[in-house]
Amino acid sequence: MINYTENIRKISSDLLKSGKVDVVIGYKSGTLPGVNEPFLAKTPEDADKLVWDSQCRLNLANYLTHRKDKVGIVAKGCDSRNINTHIVERRISREQVTVIGVPCTGMTDKTRLKELAGGDILTLTEAGGKITVKTAKGEKTADKNDLLQDNCIRCLHRNPVINDIPAADPVPEVNTTRNNDAIEKIEAMSADERWAFFDDLLSGCTRCYACKNACPLCYCPTCFVDESRPQWVGKGDDPVDVRTYHTLRAFHCAGRCTDCGACEAACPMNIKVRLLTGKLEKSCYERFGWEAGMTSDVRPALDTFTTHDPEEFIK
Repeated sequence: MINYTENIRKISSDLLKSGKVDVVIGYKSGTLPGVNEPFLAKTPEDADKLVWDSQCRLNLANYLTHRKDKVGIVAKGCDSRNINTHIVERRISREQVTVIGVPCTGMTDKTRLKELAGGDILTLTEAGGKITVKTAKGEKTADKNDLLQDNCIRCLHRNPVINDIPAADPVPEVNTTRNNDAIEKIEAMSADERWAFFDDLLSGCTRCYACKNACPLCYCPTCFVDESRPQWVGKGDDPVDVRTYHTLRAFHCAGRCTDCGACEAACPMNIKVRLLTGKLEKSCYERFGWEAGMTSDVRPALDTFTTHDPEEFIK
């Protein structure tokens, strides 16, 4: 990926020095190669710790909820759309947020990186569209495009849709089709086949809630999984409870999900939970012409009602 790090550091330092923001939410290098961490820079000196590369997977909009201070935030395309959702849902006001927009050419998939390395990654470098990983056995290099997360391969909005201070010039949008072969394959299955498919998909879930905790849309004061009066879902690993958790969480994100991939990036079991939210994204666009986070002026599709809404489910 184009090296935006120096631009981000300078913009962030200037914002903090001027007092325009109290904090800049960005990324710093993680304790392990290939895993960058969210970081809150509160002083111009802190800004020197900010980094940007293809390992900035988590969605920083997750750190905006209910903040009272003035915030700068580093945002790629999907993050910027979640910022719009936070504004329209009144989690934070537009006046509080200064968006440092980062045109994005995709984030690497942690599983694909691990497969490339074939062992523990000691160092990871990125240059000229190539990713090089070093292990105890030697170095391996691959094209970054061969290591991207699935959501990045399908991304329709690589450039931020809300962008106060650009960190770089826009990058070309490369994907123009909304076709989702994985979703369409599941749609073509019979009901029994779909049941078996999702049973197998979710069988490895340990209910660690990493997907929920990484999601910028999961900010309810009390999540339904923690409710006890009434109790919506059991706490164990019973398959019914696992299915209930994932289904209800997906519907809570319907019309709001930007397919940022944070849920799958955080999952320690590599469960493709985007197959649930992806179907709902597809339905929202086909039925309502709605794409999440493209504006901060309109409520999400399932948060509004018009007399022209499709009603074929009513028999």
